[in-house]
Amino acid sequence: MRLVWLLLALCLLPARASAHVERFAVIIGNDRGAADEPRLLYAESDAARVHDVLMQLGDLSPLNSVLLRGRDASFVRSALLEVNERVREAATRPDTQVVLIVYFSGHADANALHLDGSTLPLSELQQIARGSAANFRLVMVDACRSGALTRVKGGARVVPFSLPAYPEDPPPGDGVAFLTASSAHEDAQESDELRGAFFTHALTTGLLGAADADRDGAVVLDEVYRYAYAATLRMTSRTFAGTQHPTFQYDLRGRGQLVLTRPQLKAASRATVMFPPDLEYLLMRDSEAGAVVVELSASDQQRTLSLEPGRYFVRARAAELIYEGSLDAASGASTGIDVQHMARVDYAKFVRRGGSTTRHNVHGPLLGVSLRSRLPNASTPCWGPFLGYGIELQRFGIGAQFSMCDSALDNAVLSANVRGYSAELRLYHTWELWRLSWGLGLNAGAAVYTQDFETRGRALARASLVPFFAPGLSAQTDLSQGFYAALLVNAETHFLQLADSSDVPGHLTVSFAVRTGLSVGKYF
Repeated sequence: MRLVWLLLALCLLPARASAHVERFAVIIGNDRGAADEPRLLYAESDAARVHDVLMQLGDLSPLNSVLLRGRDASFVRSALLEVNERVREAATRPDTQVVLIVYFSGHADANALHLDGSTLPLSELQQIARGSAANFRLVMVDACRSGALTRVKGGARVVPFSLPAYPEDPPPGDGVAFLTASSAHEDAQESDELRGAFFTHALTTGLLGAADADRDGAVVLDEVYRYAYAATLRMTSRTFAGTQHPTFQYDLRGRGQLVLTRPQLKAASRATVMFPPDLEYLLMRDSEAGAVVVELSASDQQRTLSLEPGRYFVRARAAELIYEGSLDAASGASTGIDVQHMARVDYAKFVRRGGSTTRHNVHGPLLGVSLRSRLPNASTPCWGPFLGYGIELQRFGIGAQFSMCDSALDNAVLSANVRGYSAELRLYHTWELWRLSWGLGLNAGAAVYTQDFETRGRALARASLVPFFAPGLSAQTDLSQGFYAALLVNAETHFLQLADSSDVPGHLTVSFAVRTGLSVGKYF
């Protein structure tokens, strides 16, 4: 008889261990806050992105998910209470574990969420979450402020968003967690390059598989927080507003890890994309102009992600150049990215064409040789070496150059060796055409010309300061590893003193010359 009871108990254990998990989600996004707050660009699209990932990889049923975009506080409150009623009903079913996920992106301050001219107090949001009958409640808030390439959501500087500490009494149920985009003394930020908030972008990338640190095919809450924290920290450390630190408050009450997504289980209907190590990647949907789906740093350990099947544009960032190309990710297939079959773009060209990257300029030295057509103070062209340094910005470039050249003066009266030393600044605009980078600009500077006379009598050496300006055209081709070669042609106007003999003061003359140059440079 004891053996029968033991066998019966063993049969019942797996049924208990494999209790059904039912998930509910309320995903909220609102681009509009209070009347005096500027409209955001990406809060509602961020909410849609989180909703899509949870639907596709998080075992979330369409019947149990609510996506609210542009709704006011009253509508949001009603939706939360209605979903909580459904949660309460599901929690009464035998062998059912219930998970409730609430996500918000939009305006907020220290006291409330701002929703299209109305407010939802944070204390009320917490009360709804803590009072839910769900076994586990997760609240994620990306509330931020700003404008320009990296905007701080909300405009006016007010007390930043933060969640109150837990009360002394433990919350009902098995666990509750609050995940916020920034700490109590920071602004959360969004990016025009990512077309979304830094925190939400890191969050969704982690849910796609990048956060799966132990590579068991399941992304759990702790892994998502650790990944989102590190990625948000890394991305915002390069912004004007400064570094942003996500926060995590939780009480698991002995419960195991909460699984948020299972990318491996969806491999048959999704595309699995493998990213080689040691490079940073941006993956855009459809084309270069598409929305950024993934950003991976060179230090990310998990580099296999689950994506929607389709066409993507890949940008891989190495130390000194960019790789770009297209990727067709097929359903049910694993696809690896091979940068050797992608186009190579040096940073200078990438910046010049307006590429959006953390590097908004490149710079480096150049060395070359030039030949200037003869001036009135010489009988032969002036040729010699030059050395310079340039900075390429997104819309224009600026450079400084130092050069020297030798020529000769030989006529019936006297002979002289003429040497020129010049310093100049160059401002120019560059565009790409026929696989070359063309630059059109203006140079301005001054040259010092020295003359050492050779005559039958005595003649003193003479030096003269000669200002000049020169419109110029350049053509540049990229070599490799940041090196390039360039051809320059300048039409120079010189203002110089001319002397008819070695001991007669000179008179001011305007003279024209053409200078060509060939150089090799290196960008960093």
